[in-house]
Amino acid sequence: MSATRGRSGGGATTSGCGLKRRNAPQDQEDSKMMNQDQPSTEDWCGRFWNGMELLKDVTEKKHFLPTGLEGIDTLLGGGLRQGQLTEITGPSSSGKTQVCLHCASNIAAKQMGVVMYLDTSNSFSPSRVATIIYGISDLFGQRGFELQPKDARLKSVMRSIICESVFDIFALFEVLHQLEVSLLNDKVNNGGSKVCLLIIDSISSLLAPIIGGKYPQGRSMMISVAVILKKLADEHNLSVLVTNHMVSAGNGAVKPALGESWKAVPHVRLMLSRECQNNICTATVLKHTLMASGRTAKFAAPS
Repeated sequence: MSATRGRSGGGATTSGCGLKRRNAPQDQEDSKMMNQDQPSTEDWCGRFWNGMELLKDVTEKKHFLPTGLEGIDTLLGGGLRQGQLTEITGPSSSGKTQVCLHCASNIAAKQMGVVMYLDTSNSFSPSRVATIIYGISDLFGQRGFELQPKDARLKSVMRSIICESVFDIFALFEVLHQLEVSLLNDKVNNGGSKVCLLIIDSISSLLAPIIGGKYPQGRSMMISVAVILKKLADEHNLSVLVTNHMVSAGNGAVKPALGESWKAVPHVRLMLSRECQNNICTATVLKHTLMASGRTAKFAAPS
């Protein structure tokens, strides 16, 4: 199966798309050099757009990638919007990873482009992806697919999913840099298809350890990640999908992790919750560029 995972350890690793990744810096000097390479805090403000740019952005660039989960696609008006960053947050076992796997499977199965899946906690399951792919009813009705053996059909789809294991912030910077270079050189593709979806499951597992910890520039590094992700989405018309866990907000309530600085990053933020003892989930809009917060939709989470 061609979904490929990177490994942490000595030396450099190479992912299935030819992206070379070096290890995380091991000392403060390497960390300092890494921080100096990142965008400044001022860059976070972005740029002003005139009316024609906004119109072109809406009418020409912002197509939707369907997740394959009817409730979420209906709620979002078609799925994950290209050029934007969507965040899925929710408590443990609420279905965040399952939604990511289903998104990757559906996009690859529909041959809409290449999916790059950055796995931060060994949650990527090729067997689960294969099960989802075979459950997509209209996939094998596509012309030409029915003429191939079952294993060949699955292999053809799985080639469009590139999985890379990323276990710390420095490895994330390196992979994103290499992805950007490869996109600029038109090297990350599969049979002419380019990367259309970047998934990071989960972004909070990489960012939470550097905030308020041993890295004095942790928040600046977090903002740098945000700038890079939104730049990739905008300049290469990608959909970026990240997951974020929940933390205590006091009085028994919970809220998305990473604080107020990260709150401004996603264009769209969905919160998931799962009903007890079944696979019915509810997605609630916490933030959206085109609709009011509070809208909800139910969907059956893949189990």
